[in-house]
Amino acid sequence: MPHPTSTEIAARIQDLYGAPLAELQAHAQSRPPGMLSALLAMHHDLAYAEQRIAFHRDRLTQLVHPERQISAHEASHVLDCARQLAEAVTVRDVQAKAVPAVLQSLGRVAAPAPSPAPAPTVPAVPAAPAPAASTARSR
Repeated sequence: MPHPTSTEIAARIQDLYGAPLAELQAHAQSRPPGMLSALLAMHHDLAYAEQRIAFHRDRLTQLVHPERQISAHEASHVLDCARQLAEAVTVRDVQAKAVPAVLQSLGRVAAPAPSPAPAPTVPAVPAAPAPAASTARSR
């Protein structure tokens, strides 16, 4: 099952808040941190992870090209690039699971249908006060 991309997540955030992402980012910067700020940060992390995956995948492809000689020096670059690729994939996977879960919990809920007007209630008659207990002794 493919993960949602940052583009899909951006569209869901825009749909939830009813404004373009750029406007939402400007709005979030002018307010104290809240759920919108958190969602935008999560979206940014997802988009950045996707960029890193593409970069390190392309770099790794260059480093292990069949016509390229791999020396000890190049091998360390291959290892570092593979490690960074794995890290970016992990970040992407975590964000791709977390953001949709948060968005689903914030989903717009249709307003409940108005219930019929309640029947007028008759005000309760106050109860008669209980007789005070006498402290006098009976004979």
